[in-house]
Amino acid sequence: MSKPAIISVDDDPQVLAAIGRDLRSRYGEGYRVLRASSGQEALEAVDELLGRGDRVALFLVDQRMPEMEGTEFLLEAQTRFPDAKRLLLTAYADTDAAIQAINEVGLDHYLMKPWDPPDERLYPILDDMLEDWQANLPAPFDGIRVAGTTWSPSTHRLKDFLARNQIPYRFLDIERDRESKRLAEAAGGGTIPVVFVPEEDPLVDPDLPPLADRVGLKTEAEGSFYDVVIIGGGPAGLAGAVYGASEGLRTALIERAAPGGQAGTSSRIENYLGFPSGVSGGDLARRAVSQATRLGAELVTAVEVTSVRLEDNVKVVELSNGTELRCHAVLIASGMTVRRLDVPGYEQFEGGGVYYGAAPSEAATYAGGHIFVIGGANSAGQAAMMFSRHVVGVTMVVRGPSLNLKMSQYLIDQIADTDNIEVLTGTQVVQVDGSNVVERITLKNVETGEIEERSAQAIFIFVGAVPHSGFVADLVATSEKGFILTGRDIFVGDKRPQTWTVDRDPFLLETSVPGIFAAGDVREGVIRRVASAVGQGSIAISMIHQYLETV
Repeated sequence: MSKPAIISVDDDPQVLAAIGRDLRSRYGEGYRVLRASSGQEALEAVDELLGRGDRVALFLVDQRMPEMEGTEFLLEAQTRFPDAKRLLLTAYADTDAAIQAINEVGLDHYLMKPWDPPDERLYPILDDMLEDWQANLPAPFDGIRVAGTTWSPSTHRLKDFLARNQIPYRFLDIERDRESKRLAEAAGGGTIPVVFVPEEDPLVDPDLPPLADRVGLKTEAEGSFYDVVIIGGGPAGLAGAVYGASEGLRTALIERAAPGGQAGTSSRIENYLGFPSGVSGGDLARRAVSQATRLGAELVTAVEVTSVRLEDNVKVVELSNGTELRCHAVLIASGMTVRRLDVPGYEQFEGGGVYYGAAPSEAATYAGGHIFVIGGANSAGQAAMMFSRHVVGVTMVVRGPSLNLKMSQYLIDQIADTDNIEVLTGTQVVQVDGSNVVERITLKNVETGEIEERSAQAIFIFVGAVPHSGFVADLVATSEKGFILTGRDIFVGDKRPQTWTVDRDPFLLETSVPGIFAAGDVREGVIRRVASAVGQGSIAISMIHQYLETV
């Protein structure tokens, strides 16, 4: 297959020549750089590429052009190559048009002319956009393949793990493809799922650690002693890893599933500072991981922390693979675990029609169907918007009287403007039914008691969560609901707890054990937003520096 294309469009010959020169200089080795002097000429080139089965990675388009403006061209071009990144070149007076284009055409970025010097004003932006595009490419046919069935919980578990860790793979549905079934039976003897990795023996229904090893993720720490060990790879933990490593601390981060936490499953975060077009949770997590590792942090995945104990001033972090890490300080950023619901039918179909969280790996599975999203907070709204682009209909089931109680206004507005999303407030799920797959959902109006049964292909649940703090429940002070207490909240009246062994007050994010800190959703009384978690993770490193000066 030929190299993917970067297409620049500008009616000014000098500007077009300059941008072409800069693009070829930086990206000519990996991409075809094509130029067009009008929107119509560019569309003809786009149609030719489409007809040949080629790919377009990026459109870089001037806004002010005769006959067809840049935003008009992008509206047409995205129907041919919807996954291509879109950047608008504007003059200062066109800023309003660029902002409007963010909503109208899903613009990824806009850049005001001139962009000199390109090393500072052009290439960093395009590098990020092209890296995002590459990260979301479908896996090649000769790459990792997962053979199983749509309705298999074990198959879903592996698909979700690979997707959230941004490992490209192809799903082989043995119920729909005879050759896939033959391959799976030959390798697994009837047991599914089967994971095929190039030039390796197949893995039959593997646990996550051996799968992670096989696909190149790090599952064991290189060192045995660190300045700080961070538990949890959500926004708070990743921020801690970035700031800890950048400030010279020997830093290890332990993540039991995939970096990004709950935020990593969000299809689009639109209120995070610095991303005017929004950013997917997966892309934000991938960028943070790249940033942390580049700065020197060590990230260990698919391993769970089972406990933390003290040996004088040293903290010992015990892992599920039997190893131990010693450190001066610990940052607990383990977040929350989605609450399971006690509703007839949920457990039977879990992972095979009933999902806790967004499960972006399943979006294509239900294309053409009707799915239900249970919950009324931001995570539910983001999931509904994401699925609305793939399925015929989305019904949101919200127990409260409105979305305004827990959801950001921008999401409420988007949902209201999306024709295939229905919102049922004052409603709860009382039962899920089906033969081998989810077929029906039974709903109850909480005010009138009226019962209604509807057809359903899948159900995605976002109904709150519980803190993931059990591994330190016997070590640090927590609230009645299990959230970790920090700072002055550890005091009982005016008295310090017995676990507090030093002659000073706790630092802002320090727990009831000196040298153990907490950040993010696992803390008591926090604002549960990505920006808040990132702030806490970075502040915690500052507090850890102060702590290290005392030991």
